[in-house]
Amino acid sequence: MTYQSGRHFLQIPGPTNVPDRVLRALSRPTIDHRGPEFAKLALEVMEGLKRIFQTSGPVVIYPSSGTGAWEAALANTLSPGDRVLMFETGHFATLWRNMAVALGLEVDFVPTDWRHGVDPEIVEQKLAEDKDHRIKSVMAVHNETSTGVTSRIPLIRAAIDRANHPALLMVDTISSLASIDYRHEEWGVDVTVGCSQKGLMLPPGLGLNAVSDKALKASRSAQMPRSFWDWEAMLAANQSGFFPYTPATNLLYGLQEAIAMLEEEGLTNVFARHDRHAEATRRAVRAWGLEVLCANPEEYSSSLTAVMMPEGHDADRLLDLVLKEYDMCLGIGLGKVKGKIFRIGHLGDFNDLMLAGTLAGLEMGLSLAGIPFSKGGVAAALEYLEGNPKSH
Repeated sequence: MTYQSGRHFLQIPGPTNVPDRVLRALSRPTIDHRGPEFAKLALEVMEGLKRIFQTSGPVVIYPSSGTGAWEAALANTLSPGDRVLMFETGHFATLWRNMAVALGLEVDFVPTDWRHGVDPEIVEQKLAEDKDHRIKSVMAVHNETSTGVTSRIPLIRAAIDRANHPALLMVDTISSLASIDYRHEEWGVDVTVGCSQKGLMLPPGLGLNAVSDKALKASRSAQMPRSFWDWEAMLAANQSGFFPYTPATNLLYGLQEAIAMLEEEGLTNVFARHDRHAEATRRAVRAWGLEVLCANPEEYSSSLTAVMMPEGHDADRLLDLVLKEYDMCLGIGLGKVKGKIFRIGHLGDFNDLMLAGTLAGLEMGLSLAGIPFSKGGVAAALEYLEGNPKSH
């Protein structure tokens, strides 16, 4: 195997680059997860996560992927046969729906074109028609990682309230937490699902549930079988800084450091940085003469940008070439958009020069692949960054 000099550019929308500070924290010696030093670490991390989710309620930490956190949200609040309302906003919304079906739930799955987020008007209509309150939960993906479309959660909450419906609101923030402004408590969310490997700048391995009082109440009567995912057992042990089973100790070291980094920058500044890089990326895409997959500017993602390929050209071939020639990974199209789009990740530990390098590699790749486009995307992005410096 031939050595490739320089750094590898990991520009998929997660897992993201793990910063050196977090890597060093991960390398600390593992300690006794039943001892006082661990309890101090765990309590600090759990309090820190409340600030990241913007909630005063509990946040449950699982040694799992985000998929595990999906299952925990369902298993703790619902019973077999319950009806839930979901929206086909992309590949990951579809996978969450498939899980709900596998767990014995009845899913009203509203189709979309994968270019738009959850429609609040349809939420209100569906709930208003549900006179018997059979729908127990409305489930939405905040930022759909497969499409770069961000659903507007406050509008969904308002739609539920206008319908005067008691359904829980569950939200997947797997690719938006610590990247896009998100307020679990203020927005009236009952269960927020998150994970470690995106905005939190960690390797995969931690699944997260932020939980409201209403969700906790629902969990006491929910009949879905659960053991590993049980909130009750987890929260009881968490009171004193412990877990009912072996936690991912070293990932918690990394999480402690990641929370410190986010708060040193300031969450408001973190969100502004992501917004700025996303806008610069979209300007590059437009200058190339290509089209952003997200059709509604109010739903543009600040975590990633999904770009549509010209008719007759294969996105996967472009990405294979970019990896081979420039040692850069971009996100492939998933599900029904496979081969039709590519995804540029600009979330996590990321700055202007990293974005410039990413866009330069992509512009060279488009040219090398013979894809019809106009040069000047990098220049358009740089002009925007120069005109909107982060210090202003």
